Amino acid sequence: MSENAMTSAAPLRARAEIDLDALRANVRTLRAKAPGAAFMAVVKADGYGHGALACARAAVEAGAGWVGTATPEEALALRGAGVLPADVRVMCWLWTPGGPWREAVEADLDVSVSGLWDLEEVMLAAHALRKPARVQLKADTGLGRNGCQPGGDWERLVAAALEAEEGGLLRITGLWSHFACADEPGHPSVAAQLGLFREMVSYAEARGVRPEVRHIANSPATLTVPESHFDLVRPGVAMYGLSPSPQLGSAADLGLRPVMTLTAALASVKSVPGGHGVGYGHRYVTPGETTLGLVPLGYADGIPRHASGTGPVLVAGKWRTVAGRIAMDQFVVDLGGDEPGAGAEAVLFGPGDRGEPTAEDWAQAAGTIGYEIVTRIGSRVPRVYVNK
Repeated sequence: MSENAMTSAAPLRARAEIDLDALRANVRTLRAKAPGAAFMAVVKADGYGHGALACARAAVEAGAGWVGTATPEEALALRGAGVLPADVRVMCWLWTPGGPWREAVEADLDVSVSGLWDLEEVMLAAHALRKPARVQLKADTGLGRNGCQPGGDWERLVAAALEAEEGGLLRITGLWSHFACADEPGHPSVAAQLGLFREMVSYAEARGVRPEVRHIANSPATLTVPESHFDLVRPGVAMYGLSPSPQLGSAADLGLRPVMTLTAALASVKSVPGGHGVGYGHRYVTPGETTLGLVPLGYADGIPRHASGTGPVLVAGKWRTVAGRIAMDQFVVDLGGDEPGAGAEAVLFGPGDRGEPTAEDWAQAAGTIGYEIVTRIGSRVPRVYVNK
């Protein structure tokens, strides 16, 4: 898992500047929302596009005691990099049959189990290594993705896990679940899931499970549902300074600061006459004589093609809009006669301090969510870490 970090002052076609001080401040803000709970920094998908290693380190510096990933490969890369203190727990939860169970047990990862097939596979790995696995049992309380169903399935999973624990094959370190609609204030499913989670936890504990942590709170629940905090909270997107939902308020409303600023150097600035077609399909035709600026980023870099004609960009102190279609490697903005020159900075999104668009502005332009905007920025765009 490469951080793709750049420290050189050499000019770059484009860069994603990652402000690690902003990330640390966001972690402290989120920890203050749940002062009685431990903090898991979720760094899946290469830290939501920000760089998992650098962001995990910064989050731990700000007080995170756990780090979470989706896939075991992500977790193994983090642990293998040797950048996290030994007492920081690393958890992963998205497994498929035949996954790297043995490597996970060797690395002392916390692995999520949702049913008997994955319990059996991690037990086989633990038996082969003669080392107990750290296992967290996941309950499906209503999201309908991974997790064990309540009732007989949960009862069988708890019984089998306890039997394995008694045999020295594993340690049940956690009981957990995930919200479906915590980003929608007042949604009835939140209370329903909380109630069912309490019931499933109580059942497991009544049969002898003694978890280190019980957890269900994601970013929106950490911010707005204090009764969901239990022993551990798992903020993801909020740690990177994005609001989990416009319904909860903007990042600034929530006391968060966006961590990523995406910029590019204009590759071309030229004058064109009125009636000049721009881009594939000529979906934009200049209304009169103007100047066009070429931004060397496209959908191969993660710029959403759905934002063609709507994506905002700050150039020479003014908001511009993508003119025509976003192509694989580039797109055009109409500069309206301004001539900033080749190499001038185009700011696609950032915290908004300089009047630039934010990732949320791009999300609205593309009809998606801020999570997708930052996560999809590809490896061709160097991450440049500041405030390391």
